[in-house]
Amino acid sequence: MRKALDEFLDHLTHGRNASPHTVAGYRTDLLQLAAYLDARKLGLRDVDHVVLRGFLHELAAAHQAKSSVARKLAAIRSFFKFCLRQGLVDDNPGRVVSTPKLDRPVPAFLSENEMTRFLNEPDKENVLGLRDRAILELFYATGIRLSELVGIDLADMSLEDRMLRVRGKGKKERLVPFGRKAVESMDAYLRLRPTLLPADFGEAAVFLNYQGGRISPRSVERLVDKYVKRSLLRRGVSPHALRHSFASHLLGRGADLRVIQELLGHESLATTQKYTHLNVKQLMDVYRKSHPRAK
Repeated sequence: MRKALDEFLDHLTHGRNASPHTVAGYRTDLLQLAAYLDARKLGLRDVDHVVLRGFLHELAAAHQAKSSVARKLAAIRSFFKFCLRQGLVDDNPGRVVSTPKLDRPVPAFLSENEMTRFLNEPDKENVLGLRDRAILELFYATGIRLSELVGIDLADMSLEDRMLRVRGKGKKERLVPFGRKAVESMDAYLRLRPTLLPADFGEAAVFLNYQGGRISPRSVERLVDKYVKRSLLRRGVSPHALRHSFASHLLGRGADLRVIQELLGHESLATTQKYTHLNVKQLMDVYRKSHPRAK
């Protein structure tokens, strides 16, 4: 299995343009299956639905989250689909194993008033504060992912056109618009951005750390957490919660769900729906404004 796993991971990297994070996740999950098979002296062709159910049962007995078990099963299905195409196995045993039913809690998000308080927290008197404000404003204005934000280069952004080119999952590119407030914050930060760069040092990244290099996802998570605490907002607000707030506020003001799907870069509309949450009042407001016989 180890040789087949190496070939599969190479296929993910070069054939499907999967991100390093995705490839690492598949490697971890499938190595766990490999260890399970090794302990029982089972080879690739010995794996059937009974073996897989035993593996998943062991994960459940170890109190692994249902979401983790479901992710591992998805990795196994993809791996055996690849092995089937390569003639390494005669069937994909993962097809007949049911995915655990997942709990789908509504992700955390901020109200419009909370978002205003949150965005006003960064200090406008120094370059790092201006950078932080630009990061938060752009997050909320575009709904992009954390990985997409830290990957933005100067060539990807046009303040004049209010347009951003981002590279999403599978390195797929899409264009995302942003509004006046984000333009103002970005312009203020970009004017002082050169002060973060060492002499004669060029860096393509839009958002820099204090040493002049590309800011890391972990640093962005820390700064979001810092401003959550300062604005006395509830815990659990992450960069992903800002993405969810973006979708929820657009939907609450009557935006079409398929437009939001395109902005978020989702392939499936079902994926977009889990980011959206409306209370009854918002639903009724949109209904009254939109339905011809509502009034």
